[in-house]
Amino acid sequence: MAIKLLFAGCGKMGGAMVAGLLECGHPGGDIIVVEPNPELAKNLSDRGIVAVSTPDDLAKSLVPDVVVFAVKPQIMDDVVPAYARFAGPDTVFLSIAAGRTIAYFEGHLGREAAVVRAMPNTPAAVGRGISVAVANGAVGKQQAAQCGDLLAAIGEVAWVDDEGLLDAVTALSGGGPAYVFLLVECLAEAGLQAGLPEDLSRKLARATVAGSGELLHLSDDDPATLRHNVTSPGGTTAEALKVLMEGDGLQSLLTRAIAAATARSRQLGG
Repeated sequence: MAIKLLFAGCGKMGGAMVAGLLECGHPGGDIIVVEPNPELAKNLSDRGIVAVSTPDDLAKSLVPDVVVFAVKPQIMDDVVPAYARFAGPDTVFLSIAAGRTIAYFEGHLGREAAVVRAMPNTPAAVGRGISVAVANGAVGKQQAAQCGDLLAAIGEVAWVDDEGLLDAVTALSGGGPAYVFLLVECLAEAGLQAGLPEDLSRKLARATVAGSGELLHLSDDDPATLRHNVTSPGGTTAEALKVLMEGDGLQSLLTRAIAAATARSRQLGG
């Protein structure tokens, strides 16, 4: 991708994206990051990336192909207005911040600004994330492809036409890693209650979930088939699944959890 990228902020998610781009061969000199943290800025500069402390330090002649908003939603009001000068047919704005809608960015950047809103998740840190993106009507095909390529640097990418779906996306894949980590905690505690030493129980729970995820990633089989492959009729796993698959079992809990998170996402989005 021979495109000029401008990152507003470079926290965990933005940093994962920058790292992924460098691994994909994107020239560091074509990446500009506005990062007020001196330590982070130096780290970026050491990797050949142009780092400045404020938007005022950007060249007046700069016309980035993509501006990536990679700051926390709580400070977005203070950040976005400084980038309104880039709104135009040659620049697309990509937000990877949760909760901020396309209408929000149009309100700060102008109704004609090309805006893509994306919801990635934390496995992006190891290149195994998944992002769901939606574009407004001002985004051209080439600009959508550019944003898709950027998101692909941190994992899989899916596009939707209905921005309202991002609330459920936030609940499922955005928060999903936390639910998986909770599963590891619960498995370890259950093993402890069954008599296993604490260290061994934690190790078994962690390795089992991580290994199962990798098996699912590499297998062509769907999750139900993989589950059946582990379950012998009348065996120990079948007994455990009877409990987990009862009417008030795991599916009921997760359905309620995702519904609660989706509702909260809608509230935060206004």
